[in-house]
Amino acid sequence: MSLKLGDVAPNFQAETSVGKIDFYEYIGDGWAVLYSHPSDYTPVCTTELGRTAQLKSEFEKRNTKVLALSVDSVEDHLGWIKDINETQNCDVDFPIIADKDRRVSELYDMIHPNASATATVRSVFVIGPDKKIKLTLTYPASTGRNFFEILRVIDSLQLTDEYSVATPADWKDGEDVIVVPAIKTADIPAKFPKGYTEIKPYLRVTPQPNK
Repeated sequence: MSLKLGDVAPNFQAETSVGKIDFYEYIGDGWAVLYSHPSDYTPVCTTELGRTAQLKSEFEKRNTKVLALSVDSVEDHLGWIKDINETQNCDVDFPIIADKDRRVSELYDMIHPNASATATVRSVFVIGPDKKIKLTLTYPASTGRNFFEILRVIDSLQLTDEYSVATPADWKDGEDVIVVPAIKTADIPAKFPKGYTEIKPYLRVTPQPNK
């Protein structure tokens, strides 16, 4: 059965490009992005892992650990990392899970037989400090993932975890947010002292509370 939003992300132990890890121990009390690749030495995934490495400081600012996964071996991963570092001008130092027995892939339902009976599809899971799944995405093999979108979603998730707000379409960090419907209009001033605008009774916006 596939994992859904709000489900607890299963823990696992695995061999990786940086040694054996326990998933829960590795991510600690922070956030995590776990994403999969069909196999090593693939062109689109080479650019994705490179982009992830280039954005290392952005993930760190958000207290977020990144882990990649492929069904190939640690030895293959280490060779591929050399290519990624060379071609993408980066330093891949986050774990790439070697899931040769497909144990983690099956835990996270990353094998989609209609796409490939043997290789993982290109899934993304964002997991919160409570170890629950906050976001899932699945991309086709031909389309590179947008890591700025993944960072944007993490910004939104972390903001809405702390405040009673939602984020509108195309929202970016620093822009106005939506007051959730559960908060009565009369209670907004006390909770959001920066003020608010009522566009409709069900659509109230306020400046981002933590900016």
